[in-house]
Amino acid sequence: MRKWLILSICACLLTGCTRYNPAEMPDIVQEETENGAMENAATGSDAVGNPVETGADGEQSRTGQTPENSGSAENTPKGPLAVKLEKILQITDGDDLLDQREPVKVKGIYVSAYVAGNEKMMDNIIAQIDATELNAVVIDFKNDDGRITAPTDSEMFSEIDACKAYIPDLEALLQKLKEHDIYTIARIVAFKDPYLAEKKPEWSLKKADGSLYRDKKGLAWVNPYRQEVWDYLVEAGTKAADAGFDEIQFDYIRFATDSTMREVVFDEEETKGRSKTDIIAEFTEYAFDKLTPLGVFVSADVFGAIIGSEEDAGAVGQIYGEMAQNLDYICPMIYPSHYGDGNFGLDHPDMHPYETVLGALKKSEAELSSYPEEERQAIVRPWLQDFTATYLKHHIKYGNEEIRRQIQAVYDAGYEEWILWNASNNYHYGGLEQ
Repeated sequence: MRKWLILSICACLLTGCTRYNPAEMPDIVQEETENGAMENAATGSDAVGNPVETGADGEQSRTGQTPENSGSAENTPKGPLAVKLEKILQITDGDDLLDQREPVKVKGIYVSAYVAGNEKMMDNIIAQIDATELNAVVIDFKNDDGRITAPTDSEMFSEIDACKAYIPDLEALLQKLKEHDIYTIARIVAFKDPYLAEKKPEWSLKKADGSLYRDKKGLAWVNPYRQEVWDYLVEAGTKAADAGFDEIQFDYIRFATDSTMREVVFDEEETKGRSKTDIIAEFTEYAFDKLTPLGVFVSADVFGAIIGSEEDAGAVGQIYGEMAQNLDYICPMIYPSHYGDGNFGLDHPDMHPYETVLGALKKSEAELSSYPEEERQAIVRPWLQDFTATYLKHHIKYGNEEIRRQIQAVYDAGYEEWILWNASNNYHYGGLEQ
């Protein structure tokens, strides 16, 4: 059985795998709702005062650097595939391939590629992590602009000059983080990729006249139905794994939600009858199957609003329970500021951080419990809010107490992991335990 598994994985690496499950295409996307607020919430300035703006799913850029291939016992250089297969053989020594990975109960923060590449700033963050309960960082490897944020040896990226070295020495950074027992997560922005969309327009969303689709910010998106895009994203995950990250986390693993999506025309030869939710679920499974043999965990960020809402799920292409079956971790963005008045019976959710997070996670539990117990299911690891939503009429200032309330709600809901989001990387460490 184990030999069959190894051969299957090797074949998958060599030839690729695709699965098509015909389904009806849904009606065109509705007006954007919470993601507009998400964009505003993720706007600020970085640690040195430069303006920062992140997209709907909230985060920034980063890069992966691949260490040189190790030699054999005879110091004979090995090609990338040989190294990859060697990793597979190493992690299949046990009865179950996936059991060879060592999970960590993550208590983390997001770090932009710009900050991660600045040694002084990063040393300050590491010191704060050492002094608190934090044990993990999410670092941009492929950012919202579509740039790979560290040097790599990938021909796929070099062909379009995709690398921009925000992190000049990723290998050294990851080594330092390991020395401090910090779990490392590579964030990879998926289908919001204006750089790739412009460089490879044939891989992008198009309008009826054949021109590139652009969202309200003028940004082009790649087409989730294109196999080439899937392989490009898996290449990013592979390079992040090779660099030494413990986990690959996909963000913007969805369709654009602007009302302008009504202008997009999908080719039936590409969709093959598959809906938006079908294709996002298929990509999630594809990425998981490709990347887990490399010894990394795989996770994805999703909108909190999709939980229990067929309308929102259909608009972005994310079905919470189905995606959870194809991931190690699913990370709902349940920032209180992104729920409208009246949600969870609260007048203004942003003003009730504990109650909002508790309500969202109870809703998560209810939805996931409707799936068969025998199905594999991702661990829920929510994103929490460490910023003040000044754009809201009814809001409160978020500080140490508000951070602690959200974390307590996670525990009271029966969950153990969480990640804090602040676009400027200015966190309220006083709200964390020592």
